[in-house]
Amino acid sequence: MKKKSWVVLALAASVSLGSGISAMAATGWVQEGSNWAYYNSAGSREYNEWRKGGDGYWRYLNGNGVMAVDSWVDNDDYYVDSNGIMVAGKWLQVPNSDADTGYDWYYFNSTGKCMKERWEKINNNWYYFDDTGLMQTGWVLDDMYYCGSNGVMQTGWQRLAPPDGYEDEEEDNGGPFETEDDGKYWYYFNSNGKKVVPDSDGDNVKQKKINGEYYCLREDGAMQTGWVCVTGDESDSIADYRFVDANGQVRSGWYTAEPPENLQDQYDYDVEWFYFNSKGEPKTGPKIGSAHSSDLEKINGNTYLFGPNGVPVYGIQKVYLDRDESEYTAYYFGNRSQSSMLRGKQKIDDGGEMREYYFTSTGRGYTGVYNNYLYYMGKLQKADSGSKYEVFTIQDGDSSKNYVINTSGRIAKNTTVKDRDGIKYKTNSGGVLIEEDGDRVEGGTYSSPEEPDWSSWNE
Repeated sequence: MKKKSWVVLALAASVSLGSGISAMAATGWVQEGSNWAYYNSAGSREYNEWRKGGDGYWRYLNGNGVMAVDSWVDNDDYYVDSNGIMVAGKWLQVPNSDADTGYDWYYFNSTGKCMKERWEKINNNWYYFDDTGLMQTGWVLDDMYYCGSNGVMQTGWQRLAPPDGYEDEEEDNGGPFETEDDGKYWYYFNSNGKKVVPDSDGDNVKQKKINGEYYCLREDGAMQTGWVCVTGDESDSIADYRFVDANGQVRSGWYTAEPPENLQDQYDYDVEWFYFNSKGEPKTGPKIGSAHSSDLEKINGNTYLFGPNGVPVYGIQKVYLDRDESEYTAYYFGNRSQSSMLRGKQKIDDGGEMREYYFTSTGRGYTGVYNNYLYYMGKLQKADSGSKYEVFTIQDGDSSKNYVINTSGRIAKNTTVKDRDGIKYKTNSGGVLIEEDGDRVEGGTYSSPEEPDWSSWNE
């Protein structure tokens, strides 16, 4: 606004503008018909200038030198009302042709200047005004903020229709995405009003932590529910998925659900159990038969082994005990309803025959003699039913031992026995073979022990 020396009406008989102004002789406001003009001390008419009336309010002389009323003035930065008075420190409602609203809103600060292309805090609420000063509603500033129908900047969770044009983007991204019948989604706006959107880099491009909870957000910030792939539209690995509750929070802990639609051929059942960590990442493991003991997961006091599809395995599983995979044993994870490590003696279906197994307190299949019976990788070893006694060679570190056992798996200790072919075996107190038909036995290799009948479920 141009600074001028303001003329105050001096005549006692003058009436302030807005209630009828008397004409002044040489200087000041002069009524000319239905209009008002202003003459300076030189007697010249003023144009495109602000002048204050005796009532203390500012008025504007337009390009014709006439006091403007009900119009935008001074480069459209100010507005004067029906009395020509500058609108200042208040809202202004201006009619428009919009059939829905019928009017627009503008705000003028204490100096009368219209707020344009900026945020303004008014009565503890934030509003955004475009480059014409029009108060904005809906999505603003590249759809990163949202102002309600009253213009107030929104914060926190808001259920909104997506930005204009997002239907085309949905098609490009594999949509339409899950929403309710009203076509709206949940969006979250920080306390500064800015919309929360996923990170643009990294693996978890669609996951975001909000108020201590993880949520899965579409690229525009729309909250997603159900199975969500965080690395793209689809993936062939369950590790790239998160399961999102109806309230938008990423599921953690145990949860049963139908697998993602495009992965369902990896599963044996329509509904499976999954375990999600605190970030919502599903527990996964190696391919069946290639697990190491380090892959075992202890959860709430139970031990599990997960397959690559994120489902805990069950049955007898082969697990390597060292990095170079030179040594392995069996672990038993029960049936499907259990799917957790079991210990001690177990009766297990072994190729159609119920066979006894023994697992240590750590879950490993036991190899050696336990309670006078011979086990290998947890499996009870038995002499062939037609041989009466049989010698099994069990590797013990870098050496091996030859045990003599009967058809029930019991070792022959400190005795001499004959098999059905009449071969005599003499054993020591540990059931280890020391003589065969009277000849001293030094080493040698006999029958190989039977490995467990490895389960192939969950592959």
